[in-house]
Amino acid sequence: METLHTRGRKVVEEFITLEQFIIDQQERFPHSTGAFSRLLRDISVAAKIVNRDIRRAGLVDIFGTTGKVNIHGEVQQKLDALAHEEFVRALKRGGECCLIGSEEHAEAIPLSANGEGDGRYIVLLDPLDGSSNVDVNVSVGTIFSIYRLPDEYETPTLEAALQPGSKQVAAGYIVYGSSTMLVYTTGNGVNGFTLDPSIGEFILSHPNIRIPKTGSIYSINEGNFNSFEEGLKRFIRWAQEEDKATGRPFSTRYIGSFVSDFHRNLLKGGIYMYPATKKNPEGKLRLMYEANPMAFIVEQAGGRASDGHRRILDIVPEKLHQRTPLFIGSEELVRTVEEFLQGKR
Repeated sequence: METLHTRGRKVVEEFITLEQFIIDQQERFPHSTGAFSRLLRDISVAAKIVNRDIRRAGLVDIFGTTGKVNIHGEVQQKLDALAHEEFVRALKRGGECCLIGSEEHAEAIPLSANGEGDGRYIVLLDPLDGSSNVDVNVSVGTIFSIYRLPDEYETPTLEAALQPGSKQVAAGYIVYGSSTMLVYTTGNGVNGFTLDPSIGEFILSHPNIRIPKTGSIYSINEGNFNSFEEGLKRFIRWAQEEDKATGRPFSTRYIGSFVSDFHRNLLKGGIYMYPATKKNPEGKLRLMYEANPMAFIVEQAGGRASDGHRRILDIVPEKLHQRTPLFIGSEELVRTVEEFLQGKR
């Protein structure tokens, strides 16, 4: 007799694991290599370890801060340091990565020069986005961006990593929430995988993700409203007006974890905004390991990402921890806010 348990097991057996999916993609696209497939596997393994540690928060001493301040002048959370260590350890062990750039480390970390890896991939990451939210049981995430080491570089340097986002070969994020999901793209669409804790595998659960062309959600910290530029203020007032034809007023949904807000808008439609303010005139989000990977993902899903005046993926970076304003999400909403910012509305 079939039970709910056996029905669930049959469904799982029909699913594709992340590793199976990566191998299948490698066979379909000649430019894919075994080294690249192993690199994605290493990232997924580190994500499982971080997920395990987050699930134990409150039971072991990983709440609170380390007492140290990172390169950005922000107090480092214990889980920030832990996640950084786990991803760096996994990438060093795998050997496919030659250079790591992390939000939690002031300088780029070359691996080949230390004899720890001779790969040709550069990985930039935010090991734990929204880490302060762990203390109150709110979803957090990891963001990663992957580049090839340019052929003209025999050894990895920071200059080799300073490539525009359009040069990314892959990007993704992991959201640690009610379920743990890994979402990534290699430039051939966006796919999402949910971690099945019973078997310890990421299973393809969201194939070929497409973001709705528009939406009714905007995500922004309106506490900074008075320091926004006038065009953005006009957009927010417009979003709050009642208009049945455009489905306004829109709903405000702001979690405070970039990955979580982005993930919701990717699936449901909406726009996430972190603009320049008087306190942060260059914006607050980092271009290389926050804005670029999410911009690559959203464009592959049919969306748009902008700093208000130019495409995020076209920006040529000047430094590893460079900041940028960011408007990202459904194409129509991003275009609309661009029009307000550029004085066209």
